[in-house]
Amino acid sequence: MAIQKQLSANRDAAKPNSAIAALDTLGRRVSDGLAEFGFAASLFAESCFWIAMGRSRRQPVRIAAVFVEMMQVGVLAIPIVTVLAATIGIMLAIQGIHTLKLFGAESRVTVGIALSVTREFAPLITGILVAGRSGSALAARLGTMNINQEVDALNVMGINPVRFLVTPALIAMMVMLPVLTIWSDIVGLFAAGLYVSWDLGMSMTAYGDRLLEALEVNDVLHGVGKSIIFAALIALVGVVNGAGVSGGAEGVGRATTRSVVQAISAIVITDMLFVFIVTR
Repeated sequence: MAIQKQLSANRDAAKPNSAIAALDTLGRRVSDGLAEFGFAASLFAESCFWIAMGRSRRQPVRIAAVFVEMMQVGVLAIPIVTVLAATIGIMLAIQGIHTLKLFGAESRVTVGIALSVTREFAPLITGILVAGRSGSALAARLGTMNINQEVDALNVMGINPVRFLVTPALIAMMVMLPVLTIWSDIVGLFAAGLYVSWDLGMSMTAYGDRLLEALEVNDVLHGVGKSIIFAALIALVGVVNGAGVSGGAEGVGRATTRSVVQAISAIVITDMLFVFIVTR
């Protein structure tokens, strides 16, 4: 009985300690998250400063570096973006026709395809793809440079790391992701049109006319606007995770994985908020 009482007392004493430990862990994670958010905001503000004032301070952003990043982010991603955009367009056409057949209105599938591709799926899929492909590469590159003390070497040489490393990547991402989104719009709508033409016997000319009737300029701008926000999120998440790397090669791997998870989560949540605000 004495032993049981002692064990019960130990459990009762451990409960408050466990609660305090859980609150302490939660508080630390919230604090770390706010610190990372503040760091990302400061990086964005400093990048904007170098874009606007770099030339007057005789430290302009390197155009050659921007084009190199644009090649990596945009041009080299065209094949996989094309494949995924075409796949999404065909899937929307298949599902739309199958659903609308229940109401005998399958010929109206073009409206759903037009709005779904341009407003939602093209920017979302393109953003997720770029986050997994280029955002992770950015985090890995900066993490490796951080471990090898190359960032410290830039500071010693009087070169601002944000201007030299972050700003070109941010510019390239914010230019090329909207371009890729527009390309995804074109490919997705065209692929969906091929399936609609084959399944419903609708000519591509009639399909194009119905797209023009259903779409407005604001629908395309809606998707492009979201892609610009996604681009900034991908670049900043990659840089923040790369800058916080520690622990050698294993730390680089953790930062890369964390960068992909955080970027995709940020894209999906931002997309939800954007749609909620715009549709009110």
